[in-house]
Amino acid sequence: MTRVLVDLLFFTGKQGGTETVARQVYSRLAERPGWEFVGYASSELVAAGAEWFPGRLIDSGLQCDKRPQWAWGEVFGVSRAARSVGADLIHSPANFGPPRPGVPLVLTLHDMLAFKRPEFLPSKAGVLPTKLLISGAARAASRIVTDSEAARADILEITGRDAADVTVVFPGGSGVRRDVDEQPRSGLFSLGNRMPHKNFPRLLEALALLPEASRPVLTISGSHGDDPLRAVAADLGIEKWVDLRGWLTQDEVENLYRTSAAVVFPTLFEGFGLPVLEGMERGCPVICSDIPVLREVGGDAVRYFDPLDPADIARQIERTLADPAARAAMVEDGRERAGLFTWDATAEGMLEAFGRVTR
Repeated sequence: MTRVLVDLLFFTGKQGGTETVARQVYSRLAERPGWEFVGYASSELVAAGAEWFPGRLIDSGLQCDKRPQWAWGEVFGVSRAARSVGADLIHSPANFGPPRPGVPLVLTLHDMLAFKRPEFLPSKAGVLPTKLLISGAARAASRIVTDSEAARADILEITGRDAADVTVVFPGGSGVRRDVDEQPRSGLFSLGNRMPHKNFPRLLEALALLPEASRPVLTISGSHGDDPLRAVAADLGIEKWVDLRGWLTQDEVENLYRTSAAVVFPTLFEGFGLPVLEGMERGCPVICSDIPVLREVGGDAVRYFDPLDPADIARQIERTLADPAARAAMVEDGRERAGLFTWDATAEGMLEAFGRVTR
């Protein structure tokens, strides 16, 4: 029996796609012969509960939305917990992990944002600590898993690791399928946190360029607390066309995918791009940034724009909304494309990565 200590300090209910990946993978690893999973969890996760996790949770006693506590836990707490439970392996699923793990470490490194585009981090003061924490974990890892070939190329360039040490395991889709004629669709949906690389101000500029008579309502979810986009919309004079929803439940997100005419994803940098995949599999046309990683996800099934050019964003939105036949084709192509990505395959890929370092 191989015992895996899973580093769940990052799981505070506010990490979006990173939490989605961990939840989807580990919910599929229950009752796997030869494997036992123990979670070293933030106090937030323990309080919220984690029925999806296939093992017991250890409460770290750390409130990990407070970054000093979280950083202490990554550097010292995870390896101590691994020793205390007699773990054979540590999995750190969210970019950070122990620099001295004591046992083999599999690190999931979703992206290299802090190294490639440090200006996109929330604060300049956080750039160096973030780089140091990621670098320490990446050096210590027996194997690194990442979400895309684009992210793998960045990791190899920055860490200098051998190519054989870095494995791509694509995230999956939920398997949800929606009929395009299920109900009338209207408006645009976009989702993501408010970090600068999500590029929402340019999306709002693009919305302002569309003619008022045909301008769709744009719903944007994913913020916590006061939304900085409210002031941007006000400055552009488009408040009545912008619906800022904040952090939504999964059911609320599903409803927006089901009722929106298109998903728009204007990001400048990603490790994968789950909203592109989620939109495709739910029968919602996707319009997104023309960056390499989103080409890996969307292929020829989505429409692309230059994310630095609000006029091009507006042009692609207008083209898509004005052409029902093109939208119908995007729906069918998107469903086919989305079928290439499954969480079952993701879970199997993670088990294979674990097996490579324990054999």
